[in-house]
Amino acid sequence: MSTRSTDRARPRTAAAGPRPAPAADNARAARYTEAIRDISEDITVLGETLLNSAYGVAAPASEMMNHLVALDRLVREATGVLVVRQRLQRKPLTDLADLLELTDDRLRKKYRPQDIDDAIGNRCRPQRTPPAEPAPGDPDGRTRLRGPRQRLACALTRMWRASGRRQYEIASRMGVDDSYVSRLLSGEREASWQHVLVICEVCGGDADLMKPLWEAAAGVRPADTDPTQRLRTYLRALHYAAGSPSTEKILASAQHTITATELELAFNGPGVPAWPTVAELFVALQGLPETARQLWRRARAVADETSD
Repeated sequence: MSTRSTDRARPRTAAAGPRPAPAADNARAARYTEAIRDISEDITVLGETLLNSAYGVAAPASEMMNHLVALDRLVREATGVLVVRQRLQRKPLTDLADLLELTDDRLRKKYRPQDIDDAIGNRCRPQRTPPAEPAPGDPDGRTRLRGPRQRLACALTRMWRASGRRQYEIASRMGVDDSYVSRLLSGEREASWQHVLVICEVCGGDADLMKPLWEAAAGVRPADTDPTQRLRTYLRALHYAAGSPSTEKILASAQHTITATELELAFNGPGVPAWPTVAELFVALQGLPETARQLWRRARAVADETSD
């Protein structure tokens, strides 16, 4: 019997091709991106705290070591988040493994997704506590004067002075002593939103312009405000609080690290400026980069989601 006919009758099976790679888990990876941003902010906060301690003549070594231990913990958290995000995005671990001097397999075993998920869900962010006294290296309290409460106070004071009204008129409307209003305008006393509204009404000021300054000072994050628009509005309010300096003066204050075009985009759009532009602009307008970072990061996150 011929084997040729037998071979011809036998069905052929297709060669098994490579198994398709699993799809990237973009939704979960986005959560990890948010986590690495949070951790990066925390590292910055603790780094600045450590720097203040290092410049303090009487700062004990145990205090600085405590900051270093906390920073080390944050770095390890960030490492785990980056490794798992790399896996969720279906990207090779080789580059990260080489930097950490580990094998890919060791990296997978050391940073298990479930462990990192639990760590993200349970982590507590460090809180910055404002110093009661000017920080070392800042004897005049310039950092405090750049804080959100002082920026609001500067804007309200400018509005009041431009109106020609007397403090007792504001105090009478509020039902308080003149000295109370004086402390509000100096930033010595925290202003409520009702305080701000009364000052705007008496002085004929723009409450909408004051609102982002008050929100930043009070730590309020409005849920119904577009983060990109909020960043622009806050920049315009900060510009007012700084005395509405001209474009030329702002660029000079920023040592020409930003251009007039970048300045226009930051105030009016479109889009979200690069971080260096926002940071330099905040400093030029007497604000704090840490306040800028929070506003910019939220605006950037929305812009990234829209572009996707």
